[in-house]
Amino acid sequence: MYSTDALNQVTTVAEANADHVDAAGTFPSAAVDALRGSGLLGLVLPEEVGGLGAGPRELVDVVGKLAAACGSTAMIYLMHTAAAVCVAAAPPPGAPELLSLMASGEALGTLAFSERGSRSHFWAPVSTGALSDDGDSVKLRADKSWVTSAGYADVYVVSAGSTSGVAGEVDLFAVPKSVGGLSVVAPFTGMGLRGNASSPMALDATLPVGLRLGEQAAGFGMMMETVLPWFNLGNAAVSLGLAGAAYAAAVSHVGGARLEHRDESLSALPTIRAQIARMGTALAAQRAYLHSAAASVSAPGEETLDFVLGVKASANDAALTITESAMRVCGGAAFSKHLPIERAFRDARAGAVMAPTADVLYDFYGKVATGLPLF
Repeated sequence: MYSTDALNQVTTVAEANADHVDAAGTFPSAAVDALRGSGLLGLVLPEEVGGLGAGPRELVDVVGKLAAACGSTAMIYLMHTAAAVCVAAAPPPGAPELLSLMASGEALGTLAFSERGSRSHFWAPVSTGALSDDGDSVKLRADKSWVTSAGYADVYVVSAGSTSGVAGEVDLFAVPKSVGGLSVVAPFTGMGLRGNASSPMALDATLPVGLRLGEQAAGFGMMMETVLPWFNLGNAAVSLGLAGAAYAAAVSHVGGARLEHRDESLSALPTIRAQIARMGTALAAQRAYLHSAAASVSAPGEETLDFVLGVKASANDAALTITESAMRVCGGAAFSKHLPIERAFRDARAGAVMAPTADVLYDFYGKVATGLPLF
């Protein structure tokens, strides 16, 4: 079990720096340093490598609290976790200490999946990998479009077309920051999550084949069976953490702000109370769905795939609605950035367009519901 004191220390640092991180579009170094020293980067990794051995339910709790403090910090944390579970599923023989380093906080990880050529279809890289004649190394060429913590992470889990040469097959590699030929192409400037450094990156390097995760062509399976469940749960938690922060700020504001000419608070207005009620009930319903999804991923059953496909899209859309309602309820106080609602409103917009997008997940969910194959 993770230390709540350690989490509180991290969220305190993250919240204190969140406005500056957002306004300047700067990487939240102080919060990430706090995460490195907290033990939380090893939250879901096995105890035998120095992790805490926690599961999906603990992950969504931690991510949600981080997101309520700083959306950018929460996404950085989530992407590290998604990379870490991938490495844990198939540790690269050429980097035997990597998982321990990721658990201890010495190595910050991230995913490098999305590409301009296949856009939000992250499972279908157009980049290439070619084995050397002796089979000991791989020439990897990839242009990645969205890489969280680009230039700041210590290790990147990179996807590429498999060295098998078979169309649709994928390999994954653990690429250290120090490798030659790995570069950030452009700075990140986004509407929201402005501090998570989600920049495009280019890779043109020869790597030892021992940095591959799993066997040749095992990458697609790891993307679907390992990365997708953990990422979708965590991304849903980010959305609901942001929505919860906006809701809490709205409730506080309408209870304290006064209509002096009527000598009453904003909460005296029935229309305001109705909006608050809609936000609160939607948030409660989505949190219950998220906890059910996390429990199902912890103990997989017949409904687990439905949960995995539905939870991110549903939470993403709920966050859009809740944060917009909070903006409307608080009016000029929110719009002028006197409240943290405006930042949550912008940060929440990222979830629905982040691969796999909400629309893609709804399509997948519909395929499963109607008995059609996903691909």
